[in-house]
Amino acid sequence: MERIVERVDVWAAGIKDQPGALAAKLSALAEAGADLDFIVSRRCADRAGEGVVFVSPLRGDEEVQAAGEVGFAAANSLHAVRVEGENRPGGGAKLLGKLGKAGLNVRGFSAAAIGKRYIAYIALDTAEDAAKAMKLLAGD
Repeated sequence: MERIVERVDVWAAGIKDQPGALAAKLSALAEAGADLDFIVSRRCADRAGEGVVFVSPLRGDEEVQAAGEVGFAAANSLHAVRVEGENRPGGGAKLLGKLGKAGLNVRGFSAAAIGKRYIAYIALDTAEDAAKAMKLLAGD
């Protein structure tokens, strides 16, 4: 099966580092009908008591409005590419190696294998870098 490579918008929000804070943010999105493909959350190492959550995608005005009401904003400085394909040993290293050889610096990388498939999200610094990555990764 061929690899699927697409540009995605990522939304980010600050969260308090306390029980239930992440659930509250995600519940607001769910109530608006959001069916998220990607969620990453972590504590902020440099700000005690704070964290951040990244989600994708948000579809439609109702989801975007609900997201804004609970502090989400489009992460305009984060240019993300979603890659899906057949999972094979060393696949992540191969993807990232291809980008490195092309001079692209990866800002962030998250991936998971589900059965025989994988899904990866690759963050780059510029829209131009994201476009170049998409072309490289869709090419084989």
